[in-house]
Amino acid sequence: MNIQTKYLDNVEIKNTQIINFPSGIPGFIDEKEFVLLNIPGNPVFQFLQSVNTPELAFVVASPYHFYNDYTFELDNATIESLEVNSEADVTVVSIVTLKDPFESSTINLKAPIIVNQKKMLGKQYILNSDDYESKALIKPTTAGKGV
Repeated sequence: MNIQTKYLDNVEIKNTQIINFPSGIPGFIDEKEFVLLNIPGNPVFQFLQSVNTPELAFVVASPYHFYNDYTFELDNATIESLEVNSEADVTVVSIVTLKDPFESSTINLKAPIIVNQKKMLGKQYILNSDDYESKALIKPTTAGKGV
């Protein structure tokens, strides 16, 4: 199946790549089908692209790439609705807001996107704590000290 995307023009995807968001995404409740697309030449960021609305795409990244100690627990209702059987089933990404200069870009740690990669079910999960910010600064990581 071919879809038109916001950033990558026309892209061929398989039906097995489509993530179903039964409740949509807050602010986009009618958007139920998304796909994660790799950005050529960039191993850190991806696009969460709507399958049905070409102009709707979010830049996302693993929050663990920037915040190694990022942690939270899913509530039972979310575990049930996403049919999660094991932590290994789950992929977590967060929406990124890119800014110029890049160092002022932010990542939403308050509302990560949870994907059961085995069942291809997704949900934006809003954390019920003030431990994390919705506009946390991206902190570029380096390969080692002195780099």
